[in-house]
Amino acid sequence: MRIVFMGTPDFAVPSLRRLVEDGHEVCGVFTQPDKPKNRGMKLLPPPVKEYALSVGIPVFQPSTLRDGSALEQLRELAPQLIVVAAYGKILPVDILQLPPLGCINVHSSLLPKYRGAAPINWAILNGESETGVTIMYMAEGLDTGDMLASAATPIDLNESAQQLHDRLAQMGADLLPQVLDQLEQGTAVAVPQDDTQSCYAPMLSRALSPIDWTHTATQIHNQVRGLTPWPAATAVVDGVRCKIIRTAVGTEQTTQAPGTCVKADKRGLWVACGEGTVLEILELQPDGKKAMAAHAFLLGHPLKEKEAI
Repeated sequence: MRIVFMGTPDFAVPSLRRLVEDGHEVCGVFTQPDKPKNRGMKLLPPPVKEYALSVGIPVFQPSTLRDGSALEQLRELAPQLIVVAAYGKILPVDILQLPPLGCINVHSSLLPKYRGAAPINWAILNGESETGVTIMYMAEGLDTGDMLASAATPIDLNESAQQLHDRLAQMGADLLPQVLDQLEQGTAVAVPQDDTQSCYAPMLSRALSPIDWTHTATQIHNQVRGLTPWPAATAVVDGVRCKIIRTAVGTEQTTQAPGTCVKADKRGLWVACGEGTVLEILELQPDGKKAMAAHAFLLGHPLKEKEAI
């Protein structure tokens, strides 16, 4: 099948790779413009661009899809289908209507739940026990199109957003061949979404980072997992602002005030949380330093029981 692929970050690479390895004619890849990153602010290509160039696929990086130039490029490419995965731009109607087989999107949630930019993170932040991937037709609304296929997976209690991201990226790629075969054969069944069951997964921001110790240990554990690797949950520990990298929910209860040290030893730092629950900090990263085990941090910051962290 002659396909144009649209995607930008690491999540999209497995889907593009699957299209190439399955022998489809990927005639062009659209991705976001290169962006300055790191301390030197050097322009770096998106992961999708790097892979596309490595296999000889032409890459297009329009700053907008609404001035007509992208539409003309797509008309020249004449794809039968456009496949989208985490592109980061909304496709206008004229592009949605261009390919004969339509435009489909690989989305990292079980729609209609978690429409929007950060479905993986919000599923963890909200304590969901299950998520998955959905491939659907693209429509004018945000992730509102009819669904073509989905696959579910449990979320492990200690799984981070990064770990879940990597699993779902591969699940989406593995689901693509089934959908493409059905579209080619004319047997695809599109199921409308139930809008009454929808919820929104907005972009993340650093406003979500500070930990409130009056929340339960489970809620804070979900915050730590859901904000890994960015923007990361943060807390001030012995006067030092730290990213909290890895935690575990304690099995014991405490009568201590939230935000106080319950125990500090070679395994980690236990902190009192809301409703008498306890959170164990296993790994953290002080500002300006590398990530370290909590016991290593405690060597220079000895905390005592009932002391505010």
